[in-house]
Amino acid sequence: MTDPNIDSDTHEPTQNAAPEPAQEPIQEEAQPEGIATRCGFVTVLGAPNAGKSSLVNALVGTKVSIVSPKVQTTRTRVTGILALDGDQIVFVDTPGIFKTAKRPLEQSMLDRAWQEANDGDRLMLVIDAAPRQLSEDVEHIIERLSQEGRKATLVLNKVDLVTPDKLLPLAERLNETGLFEHTFMVSAKTGSGLAELEAHLRAGLAPGPWLFPEDEVTDLPNRLLASEITREKLFLRLHQELPYNLTVETEAWQVGKDGSIRVEQVVYVTRANHKGIVLGKGGSAIKHVGAAARRELQDLFGRQVHLFLFVKVRENWMNDPERYRQMGLTLRS
Repeated sequence: MTDPNIDSDTHEPTQNAAPEPAQEPIQEEAQPEGIATRCGFVTVLGAPNAGKSSLVNALVGTKVSIVSPKVQTTRTRVTGILALDGDQIVFVDTPGIFKTAKRPLEQSMLDRAWQEANDGDRLMLVIDAAPRQLSEDVEHIIERLSQEGRKATLVLNKVDLVTPDKLLPLAERLNETGLFEHTFMVSAKTGSGLAELEAHLRAGLAPGPWLFPEDEVTDLPNRLLASEITREKLFLRLHQELPYNLTVETEAWQVGKDGSIRVEQVVYVTRANHKGIVLGKGGSAIKHVGAAARRELQDLFGRQVHLFLFVKVRENWMNDPERYRQMGLTLRS
């Protein structure tokens, strides 16, 4: 009988598996040969649902950050690396910034976003151009950047949803703040305006060696990337507040002799009744999530993946410093 806590794979578990090898730091020979190199970090800020993650994915040319229609999908720092000719841009996708944090997790996400804003070489503020007026969260970001005397590149996203007669007044109003050195109007969905934005960011890079190999698109460890993909599928499957009360951790990662990967993950929820919702009737919900996550992982890693999901209750995980450390966050004392 199949354990309803597991999205079981039809294949037998891989035997004599080896642990995932540690990533090696970039070597001298990994630098492009015969051309001058430039490199820099671009921190991507924005309110929840501004389309930051979609924009980073579009600029990098592949998916490095999870996306969903729900706000606050991104919880921690995610990098997307674009390498082109002699240039390397390291985009740092941050959690969406909102005015007031109601929970410890939200506060930790805010802390991380503002920390990255202070650490990056350049700032890029992404604003959803579709709403009729700026949200309270956007106003808060602008106010704080003004107080700190920061400059940024303004990116108005989702312009495919806005007519020019509404877009231009918005751009004028934002530029009146004096915060923005340049303004770009783009659509991460259609690709409109991305070439111009990319050219601008490349032109501002400082001479220097690359920090990552040419074929690397993110510095997220494979375990964490796999956890994020499964969490995205849970966000897309579940509704209301439940996605914000769960987390996913990859507890085992083994590469078999045939090259396939066995991944074991635990979905932690805060209440016993939440466990039943995640599992679904007869395990249907978790099976759907597992199948979707497995397909994407196989596409990502280019090999067969055996994904096993377990759902467990950990009532206090949102106040557990170790859980925050797993996400790259710090729980305030």
